[in-house]
Amino acid sequence: MTERYLTITLQPDWKGALRAMAQAAKADTYQGEVLNFESPGHFFGQLSEKRWEIMRAAQGKGELSVRELARTVGRDVKRVHEDVVALAELGLLERTEGGGVVCPYASMHIDMYLKAA
Repeated sequence: MTERYLTITLQPDWKGALRAMAQAAKADTYQGEVLNFESPGHFFGQLSEKRWEIMRAAQGKGELSVRELARTVGRDVKRVHEDVVALAELGLLERTEGGGVVCPYASMHIDMYLKAA
């Protein structure tokens, strides 16, 4: 299976971003996956420093239980579980049949461009 990779973009024109993703989906080879946020505020509101720490801890480790993940990042299991739910809703983590979680991406790239209005 091809290693999965993710590009996170900040694009206020979500319709344009969706059209670009549809074009890429027509390619014969795997083009990676895209997660778009409409604004920096939305991006930073969803992907806090603690959630990034969970992502870094899970990336490349295979299936982990929420308890293992909490122990790895040195945080309370309940709070890590809340963050795992949010990350799974975004598609950054995936739940397994065994009740654990896995980060499916071999690499992630953030494409952020800010300019003066």
